[in-house]
Amino acid sequence: MVRAERKGVLYDTFQEMNLVAIGWSVAGDFTQNPESHAILAALHKAYPDASEQTNRVAAGQIARFISEIEIGDHVITYDSNRRVYAVGLIKGPAVFDETKVSLGGETYAYIRFVEWLGEVDRDALSQSARYSLGSLLTFFQIKPFVEEEIFAALEGRKEPSRAEDEEVQNIETVSEGDIAERSIELISDMVARLGPDEMEHFVAGLLRAMGYHTKVSAPGPDRGEDIRATPDPLGLEDPRIVVEVKHRKGAIGAPQLRSFLGGRHPADKGLYVSTGGFSKDARYEAARASIPLQLLTLEDLVELVIEHYEKMDIEARAMVPLKQIYWPLA
Repeated sequence: MVRAERKGVLYDTFQEMNLVAIGWSVAGDFTQNPESHAILAALHKAYPDASEQTNRVAAGQIARFISEIEIGDHVITYDSNRRVYAVGLIKGPAVFDETKVSLGGETYAYIRFVEWLGEVDRDALSQSARYSLGSLLTFFQIKPFVEEEIFAALEGRKEPSRAEDEEVQNIETVSEGDIAERSIELISDMVARLGPDEMEHFVAGLLRAMGYHTKVSAPGPDRGEDIRATPDPLGLEDPRIVVEVKHRKGAIGAPQLRSFLGGRHPADKGLYVSTGGFSKDARYEAARASIPLQLLTLEDLVELVIEHYEKMDIEARAMVPLKQIYWPLA
């Protein structure tokens, strides 16, 4: 497993360029000399404020990415926007190239080229497999039973799930951001199991927690409006937010978004929730919409739920029961 960064922001790049990549490029090129002690020394120089344990884990990740992956090995990466894993085949040795993959000033220069074989829905895997794939490391080897489930799903077969013990990670290697990312994945699994009508009422519950009054459309054809949210109980004050909720497999494309926008009044604001994500064309359509329009994926929705959960009413919280935990700051 090679993570496509937080929120899977590198997933499309990995797919389009037929590769997987990891960062820590400022440490330099160690593809010809993947010795952990040499990499660790370079990381200490590049990241003097990082802890010994953090740099040690990073050095191990780089060394393993270079030397342990073999040509012909299988690799997966994850798109949290669409909740799918891409499955591929390693086609070449590790190379160091600072020109191919970058994001927000960070360069991902350690690269392995890949032939992509297909995609597998996260929901097609057992709970134990999904939990195992939630490791917080950038790069890690998946367990045999998880690999079996992934290829069974890729080939359309049903593989019986088997519970496996989880590896325990050193607390010093785990950041607050890592914990937040993993919690979002697990809560997303829970929210994804809601039915379509439940999802509409859950989104309405979130909007109420954010200070809006909501009206959920009756079951049946909704004419592009599942929920209407307004600041006042009569629905007369601005902003009037028209909400469409699509809880299904597959990304929403530009045609569905144009249909939603076609019935809007100039004063309306739009909110489109799609648990299957959005295509690039849909995002482009939203960016040039004639009214303010916000797109929410399942992961975006869960982040808002975490932020406002304590204010959500009992009906909404009963659909997705969570409890607060405490994490040491230092």
